[in-house]
Amino acid sequence: MIPFNTPPVVGTELEYMQAAMGSGKLCGDGGFTRRCQQWMEQHFGSHKVLLTPSCTASLEMAALLLDIKPGDEVIMPSFTFVSTANAFVLRGAKVVFVDLRPDTMNIDETKIEAAINENTRAIVPVHYAGVACEMDVIMALAKKYNLFVVEDAAQGVMSTYKGKALGTIGHIGCFSFHETKNYTAGGEGGATLINDPSLIERAEIIREKGTNRSQFFRGQVDKYTWRDIGSSYLMADLQAAYLWGQLEVAEMINQRRLELWHNYYDAFKSLAAEGRIDLPVIPADCKQNAHMFYIKLKDVEDRTSFINYLKEAEIMAVFHYIPLHACPAGEKFGVFHGEDRYTSKESDRLVRLPLFFNMTDINQRTVINTILNYFA
Repeated sequence: MIPFNTPPVVGTELEYMQAAMGSGKLCGDGGFTRRCQQWMEQHFGSHKVLLTPSCTASLEMAALLLDIKPGDEVIMPSFTFVSTANAFVLRGAKVVFVDLRPDTMNIDETKIEAAINENTRAIVPVHYAGVACEMDVIMALAKKYNLFVVEDAAQGVMSTYKGKALGTIGHIGCFSFHETKNYTAGGEGGATLINDPSLIERAEIIREKGTNRSQFFRGQVDKYTWRDIGSSYLMADLQAAYLWGQLEVAEMINQRRLELWHNYYDAFKSLAAEGRIDLPVIPADCKQNAHMFYIKLKDVEDRTSFINYLKEAEIMAVFHYIPLHACPAGEKFGVFHGEDRYTSKESDRLVRLPLFFNMTDINQRTVINTILNYFA
């Protein structure tokens, strides 16, 4: 069976995890945590990066940091993972979904302003497949209406928009290092990027269970105390050690994934030209990280037969999110603003192909040939 995904392994992870085990510091904010955070601050240009147990934790931390309260509204796409909405629903907010753009599967920036009212507190763009949303428009709207922007850049590590790293453009950015992502912290993991310096001190307190423990360890206070609400949002240093092995060769991983992505694109260009499928669109201002390669088929029936055909050939291909507004919790905690012109229709057509760092050329050729046979 050719899997849909396997976690990336570069070969140094075990050595670094053993070093962490020998350091006597397995919990959060050890030496490997500091290395990873500093690496991301330097490479991506964020004022402060804080490793977390998951991107879910990062989003929840962002909602706490922005003081989201019952009665507040938060605008986001419906075509996203549940954590994007849950983080704000947990604070009592109402989620307002708007339609997506069919070319990038990102939030349609032209639909956001109509959904803004006196209760709106934040916009949460989701950079689907590591391809950037139209952040200039979104940031301009945030400035006009005095809103916060939280970038769900779970899939966007190493991608850019007009030269700026995804996750560093909004007030807060959230990364994922889950095993399905380009870089992993040994299975789970995330990071919160604080791009507004005024939020840094409180972000550290919220992440440390509401205490000023970070300041204590830096020698800035002589004892630490409970200062604010918070939770346990620290990644274990053992996980950070695994992640450090991957960040050291981040560009190599990125280049290999891009190579695999372009192999797929070149192989299926003729099918797209014939109108049999639609291929991903990468806008000129965006540099993507090859997080995933998807194609869009005619409709949900065509997609089902396609997935079944590949499964019989022992190839795992999968569809993605059920739009949140169509889910029971989405109906309870959110509302779709405007017309669902593309979200449901486009999500029904999309299927993701196997793509992972350790994928062999032979396996990819097998996938390509099987797909070409399906359409033949």
